[in-house]
Amino acid sequence: MIRRRLARTAALTLVLTLPALSGCSAVDYYGQAVGGHLALMRAARPIDDWLEDETTPAALKDRLQLAREMRAFASRELGLPENRSYTAYADLKRPAVVWNVFATPELSLELKTWCYALFGCAGYRGYFDQADARRTADDLRTQGYDVNLAPVPAYSTLGWTNWLGGDPLLNTFIQWPEAELARLIFHELAHQVLYVQDDTAFNESFATAVEREGVRRWIAQRNDPKLAEAYAQYELRRADFLQLLREHRLKLGAAFAAPGTDDDKRARKRQVFEDLRTAHQRTKTERWGGFAGYDRFFNQPLNTAHLAAVGAYNDLVPAFEALLVREGHDLPRFYAAVQALAELPKTERDARLRTLVSPQQTAQQPHR
Repeated sequence: MIRRRLARTAALTLVLTLPALSGCSAVDYYGQAVGGHLALMRAARPIDDWLEDETTPAALKDRLQLAREMRAFASRELGLPENRSYTAYADLKRPAVVWNVFATPELSLELKTWCYALFGCAGYRGYFDQADARRTADDLRTQGYDVNLAPVPAYSTLGWTNWLGGDPLLNTFIQWPEAELARLIFHELAHQVLYVQDDTAFNESFATAVEREGVRRWIAQRNDPKLAEAYAQYELRRADFLQLLREHRLKLGAAFAAPGTDDDKRARKRQVFEDLRTAHQRTKTERWGGFAGYDRFFNQPLNTAHLAAVGAYNDLVPAFEALLVREGHDLPRFYAAVQALAELPKTERDARLRTLVSPQQTAQQPHR
């Protein structure tokens, strides 16, 4: 037991000390990351404690019980890890657990990446304190980057902190509609099945494919027509939203790749975003019956970083879903096939994934 504790302490110490080689700012960043997560863990209590506490609101008890059923379903039916993650709950008294900073050059769709000890590189920088995230965002803007500062309801520690109690359920998402709550739990647990260093698109698209299959199975076993209808409507709107972003990301890529001065490309860029807002309003009227759930996204000052970030989470989903079909919707076989892909060099891995989708889908990738 002592040996295991020393090993765990050494791992956390390594995370903190390796960045010291690159300066104090890196140490500060890792310090807030470890400190923020430990504070989150201290706030978490087992679900049973909340259910037995007479002061816990009845609505919260109902959601925690539902989340516990989802957690058991994830391991029993989806082959996701059976551990302490999502068996506790914490109320953080804030609307997001972290704030992620995404950045791209002004005339590019290439996400800026940051590299982390043990975890590799990713196309975002996360902060537990919103003020810290805003300072980083402002600094990047002064350097000429387009920036997207996005609140995040949950994140995965990839199973590394299960000895501390695992990743807890949080107030930031516990009251989401049922299917969306299930989607998030399945997605974050999928990251504990597989994580490839330096490949955000691979990791996020894999987890998204798992979440979608998981929610379909969850709804089927619930046998609730209203739940099925609500999720079908959600999926339709989400698919429309993502398609709008894909189409206009492709237009942006073409604009950046075309001949012309930087001023010419800036003008084309402005036009693409004007067209995107117009297309959203048309979709909202013609397909969504006036549904305003995406208004907040489209009403903010949009820039390239908003579209690049969405792409990182969705570009490879069709390939993973095609692989799942090839494996007969057998999730253990699917996980094994994805693991085999993960062990390949990135160029070969990407090439294999491209063979799983149609030429039309492959052509819909934007220029970087």
